[in-house]
Amino acid sequence: MSTSAVRVRPGLGRARWIAAIAVFVVLAVVPLLLNDLTFFVQTVLAAVVVTGLSLFMGYAGQVSLGQSAFVAVGGLTVAALTVNLGLPPLLTLVLAPIFGAAVAALIGWPLLRLRGHYLAFGTLAVLLIIQTVMATVPFLGGGIGIFGIPPLSVGPLVLSGQLPYAYLALAALAGAMAVAHNLVNSRFGRGIRALAGSESAAASSGVPVLRSKVVVFAIAGAFAGLAGGIGAFFTPFVSQDTYPPFASFGYVIMAMVGGLGTLWGGVVGAVALSLWLQLLSAVASLPGLPPTAGPILQYAGYGVVLVVFLLLLPRGIVPSVGDAVDRWATRRHLPPNPATDHEADEPEEERVDAR
Repeated sequence: MSTSAVRVRPGLGRARWIAAIAVFVVLAVVPLLLNDLTFFVQTVLAAVVVTGLSLFMGYAGQVSLGQSAFVAVGGLTVAALTVNLGLPPLLTLVLAPIFGAAVAALIGWPLLRLRGHYLAFGTLAVLLIIQTVMATVPFLGGGIGIFGIPPLSVGPLVLSGQLPYAYLALAALAGAMAVAHNLVNSRFGRGIRALAGSESAAASSGVPVLRSKVVVFAIAGAFAGLAGGIGAFFTPFVSQDTYPPFASFGYVIMAMVGGLGTLWGGVVGAVALSLWLQLLSAVASLPGLPPTAGPILQYAGYGVVLVVFLLLLPRGIVPSVGDAVDRWATRRHLPPNPATDHEADEPEEERVDAR
């Protein structure tokens, strides 16, 4: 079977685009059916963060355990600038991804010279540093947090209630997916995919290794900053406890569950893990269980997901399902083999005699 026979499937490509549009149509209808949109908005914003993290970990082959740091930067941008400086809310939302990307680029230039677990612990240290700053600097909450964030407004239009923020989060997710798609399929995207295979080989091919990693890290920081900014308007409150390290671990697990190095992996992983944790929360609230059952089940839930997926679906949901669809589509498009078909039509005794 030739490689071209497997890759050339324009009908399958159209089907994927139709499926993507259908997913967003369904997501646009879901908020109209729910009374409380907190879980929905948090899940969509997590998908925005994980989309950027999947670019950094899956396509560029790097590791980050501190992605909540840039979510915190976006949330602090909105909270501090609107409450403490009185800047227009829309301006602070625009600045949230810009500041997230700037901080990621600033710390990424020295940090991304590290590799493997050193880089992972370095990114986690960045989150802990930001949490310490939030707990000590009065302008950033000073350990108390920043209350009274005004609602997002565009001129005379004020976004009140949960529904506008649900659609704003969906718009952010669609924008992040579009940026990620164009980036991956560009010349720069081919360069960062080469990094995941071998940085030495990529460098010998003319790929600027450090600069490429910093750019991808900054893009992931921008996605996280945008999610943090929207989340600050939605809450509306931020503190150092809003962005715990455990949330960063959750983003990594979401990326692994959905499938690293896939555009839809972040969305699928965020939805799947969020629903799983929501189910565990419902179990923990059953009568007769102690108050500590919720955190215990949450930690256990993360562990179970990691073990199950590492053993059964190490590549994640999206790549595994994609491989199954590709095999099915390939079998449908393979040309018939006359010799095999003729042999299959012969009676069993004739085939034995012929041998």
